[in-house]
Amino acid sequence: MHQIMTVDMEKDLLEANRALARENNGLLKDKGIRSVDFLGSVGSGKTLLIQRLSERLMDRGMRVGAVTGDVSGDDDMRRLSAIGIPVANVNTGKECHLDAHLAEHALEDLPLDDLDVVFFENVGNLVCPADFPIGADRRVVVISVTEGDDMIRKHPMIFMESDVIVINKTDLAPVMEVDLALLQGDAGRVRPDAPCILTDAKRGGGIDDLMEALGLQG
Repeated sequence: MHQIMTVDMEKDLLEANRALARENNGLLKDKGIRSVDFLGSVGSGKTLLIQRLSERLMDRGMRVGAVTGDVSGDDDMRRLSAIGIPVANVNTGKECHLDAHLAEHALEDLPLDDLDVVFFENVGNLVCPADFPIGADRRVVVISVTEGDDMIRKHPMIFMESDVIVINKTDLAPVMEVDLALLQGDAGRVRPDAPCILTDAKRGGGIDDLMEALGLQG
């Protein structure tokens, strides 16, 4: 009985989160805002990818905002604020992911009427965020070659739940002795309908391809 009750409670929690995520997405769509949720481990390069995308979009006259999620601290918020975009920071404490409720409150701290695109940077984790959509149009999972070439096989669920797969820090692949073709093959097997984009965020490589995959070119 205890196990059945626990399963039912978890099912109710996940459904409540999905319902609120749909409300968040509706709010953003009503205001004409496109939104992207970035998932990935600590150090995968999520913040720098968001920075590069934001810079490209601002060069085209688009208005960008961001939500940064971390267990604690505001380092990512300060990095993105430095390029001149409004950023809402969320500290989750013991929670290993953003959820729709936290995203809802973060959106209240952004000037949504003055934005065209909102990027969410989820907590650095390849497990917990998979089950908790927050209401973004697209979910992007980022891995770096420094994590090894077996990460997709080890954490398939988050890749299955993402719309775009990014393999970052490709410039380090020879040094790390990582086979990019192996990673691309694993991505294709786990989520064959998701674009797999190779990026070198530090030097700007692959950013245009990522923008196109996210529908942000036009």
